[in-house]
Amino acid sequence: MGIPADTDSTHFMEPLPTPATQAGRDGLAAILRRPARTVVGLDFDGTLAPIVPDPEQARAHPDAVPALAALAPRIASVAVITGRPAGVAVRHGGFAGVPGLEHLVVLGHYGAERWDAATGEVTAPAAHPGVAAVRAELPGFLDGIGAWQGTWIEEKGRAVAVHTRRAADPQAAFEALREPLTDLATRHGLVVEPGRLVLELRPPGMDKGVALLDHVRRLSAEAVLFAGDDLGDLPAFAAVDKLRSDGVPGLLVCSGSDEVTELRERADLVVDGPEGVVRLLRALAAQLA
Repeated sequence: MGIPADTDSTHFMEPLPTPATQAGRDGLAAILRRPARTVVGLDFDGTLAPIVPDPEQARAHPDAVPALAALAPRIASVAVITGRPAGVAVRHGGFAGVPGLEHLVVLGHYGAERWDAATGEVTAPAAHPGVAAVRAELPGFLDGIGAWQGTWIEEKGRAVAVHTRRAADPQAAFEALREPLTDLATRHGLVVEPGRLVLELRPPGMDKGVALLDHVRRLSAEAVLFAGDDLGDLPAFAAVDKLRSDGVPGLLVCSGSDEVTELRERADLVVDGPEGVVRLLRALAAQLA
């Protein structure tokens, strides 16, 4: 499936790719047929923003916001669904005050926080007390099990994460920490969310699948696209499968990574990281113009 050449001399329109599965092709056809009833859900890190060694330095791909601003007015909603605090994702994404993004929301902390571009406001429930307890205990806990070398703690407001990407053997450190951190989280009423060389301790009951289903159902959407790159995106993939079984066509997109093969295997369409996601969004916006 292709689209005509862009009239803007600075860009050529990207071809709209064909999903590898029939379910994905049906999902894309439904999006093109009913854009005003479509929700596009997107992870942030690894999907809209390239993965970097320090998450505080992560920023959306430079072409992401223009692509989203072109697409968002043509569909029911764009939802950025992330484990980050909503306000952090808004700042790192550059989403605030952009014309065309009035239909964008950021569902931060797996949906526990919500930022609406139309109002610029963040709404959220009270924080889980277990997060503060883990935050206080974690430095001594890691030191006590000899796990400091090459690991570091990321403060996430309503969650806390331990990264192993800087360790001498990142994957070995990740595997060694998984069980003790799960025990620590359980003691404080939290759960562990594994990711790409990161273990996040957060409150139970919310994940990207729950957030996506709630948003789609709130809008009575009739088609959905979700793009992600990490283990934390698997619940959103499962949510799209659930919606399909309920008669809502969907398209699953993997922002390509060799680190998370399960996501690639379950996707209808694999694109080349955040740059590929941007190309897909741009092509979809052009097709709907």
